[in-house]
Amino acid sequence: MPNKSLEDVEYNQFRLFLEQHSGIVLGDNKQYLVRSRLAPLMGKYNLPSLSDVVRQSMKATARQLRIEVIDAMTTNETLWFRDSYPFELLQSQLLPNYIRLGRPLKIWSAACSSGQEPYSLAMSVLEYQQIKFGGLPFGCSILATDLSPTMLGRCKLGVYDSLALGRGLSDSRKRQFFASVVEKELLELATSTRFHRGVDAGRMAIKDNVKRMVNFRAHNLLENYSLLGKFDIIFCRNVLIYFSPESKQKILRQFAAALNPKGILFLGASESISGLSDEFDMVRCHPGIYYQKRF
Repeated sequence: MPNKSLEDVEYNQFRLFLEQHSGIVLGDNKQYLVRSRLAPLMGKYNLPSLSDVVRQSMKATARQLRIEVIDAMTTNETLWFRDSYPFELLQSQLLPNYIRLGRPLKIWSAACSSGQEPYSLAMSVLEYQQIKFGGLPFGCSILATDLSPTMLGRCKLGVYDSLALGRGLSDSRKRQFFASVVEKELLELATSTRFHRGVDAGRMAIKDNVKRMVNFRAHNLLENYSLLGKFDIIFCRNVLIYFSPESKQKILRQFAAALNPKGILFLGASESISGLSDEFDMVRCHPGIYYQKRF
């Protein structure tokens, strides 16, 4: 029987490795999380124990295993229009301020997971343009980044099963922004991508007008942001909670540098920058808050 146990010394070494390569901090006694996330790799790589998976992944020569281990440990589920208020604020208060921008509005969805957030942002912008004829005449470009190659592959594919579609997505938005994927196409997907998991007649694909607005690319939040360009709005929600205080400070400092003057930062509902950065003003919106760059 495969050995899924992990000694304290090995766990602590892995915690340090994961923080160095992804910035994510595992708390004490989270061995169960490592077991649940990494156990499938034992069979895939024919390794007899979880300890072997961890030890091998920390070797520089085991590049593919390392990628898959970090991928498994940093993958988080999300849903459409999460928390709702950021998207409502975007349509009601923020987008009208950019009508006379004179260039495309630039939004960054950092740590985009499986794509629900950037696609929700694109749908919000399209809805606003439908209601406000002539709004955002230069359009909007959305950069979506994530550390996980698996997640980015799913995002670019733009196909979601019935379970994912049922999490925060209204029927009206399904009709407007998604197209059904017929069984024949599903069978083609099953043979052409490793991300497909069986035929699900409830699968739907993001329509091209939504997909065209979003550009996906790999990026580690601990790395330099200068090549990403400048943004008017950054969404980085429910991500900073996984980082150490020092990494949070670094990320917030780089977010401020990546924002245009008076640019806006959205964090998760339970996240705060108090004591971490003095480069933003907190704006209360009732409900919800966002942070605006001071200069």
